Amino acid sequence: MTDLPPLDRESRVANLAIDPDVLARELEAEQVGDPLDEIDLDDPEQDALEAIRQCDEALNWLQQGHDQRLQGLRVFCEHRDPRSVSLLLPLLEEVCPVVRMSAVYALGRNPSPPAVGPLLKLLQEDSNAYVRKATAWSLGNYPDAPVLNPLIRALQTDVAAVRLWASVSLAEAGVTSAAKADPAAGQLLISLRIDSESVVRSNCIWALGRLLEHLVEPRRLEVIEVFVRALLHDRERSVRDEARTALEQMESPDVLDRLQTLMDEGLFS
Repeated sequence: MTDLPPLDRESRVANLAIDPDVLARELEAEQVGDPLDEIDLDDPEQDALEAIRQCDEALNWLQQGHDQRLQGLRVFCEHRDPRSVSLLLPLLEEVCPVVRMSAVYALGRNPSPPAVGPLLKLLQEDSNAYVRKATAWSLGNYPDAPVLNPLIRALQTDVAAVRLWASVSLAEAGVTSAAKADPAAGQLLISLRIDSESVVRSNCIWALGRLLEHLVEPRRLEVIEVFVRALLHDRERSVRDEARTALEQMESPDVLDRLQTLMDEGLFS
């Protein structure tokens, strides 16, 4: 997914996100890349002994110079090892945004209660959009922590790349209880209606589909109606397709009959 231009008040961060020259200077992204693109959460063939060896080596790297730290961080973006947490937490305060970003991803892969406060602070205060994007993703791995309201605020106000991942993490937080599912769904419904970026609207549909079974009946019906509205009226084909998929996956006879009627009437294809 592409990081698209955000709201006007974040125009300076938008320039950072889309200008490759600025990105090269600020994040060294041409050499380091985004660890989120390389995380492999399911690797059943990974040899356990090799993983332990890599983690042992990475623990040493985290305590060395800049380049070695980045190598170590990349390891903990892929592997879980509770020994890493005490070394990762101080890196959240590093001046270099690449280090902060990578440490955030690593703490998403290695969730630990002491990381919650620092991660929430980064989501709310860090000046770098890539760090906040990483934080929005990582907080999805802390669903029992008080992340719901911060993620809602991020989905309301932050740049497109952060909103993109805030919507996904809101679903992860919301599925833990009906009490969390409803406010998460409320904001996702608003964002689906008004967000300017199609990729964010598509992610809101996915997130609402994930929350659906945890919602009470009035909210479930509202979700269905908003999905139908998106299917019929959203200006982007990708969002319309996402809405159709979400409706079909409900496997509700009433919903499927309604879809068939709309198709027979030529309202979508």
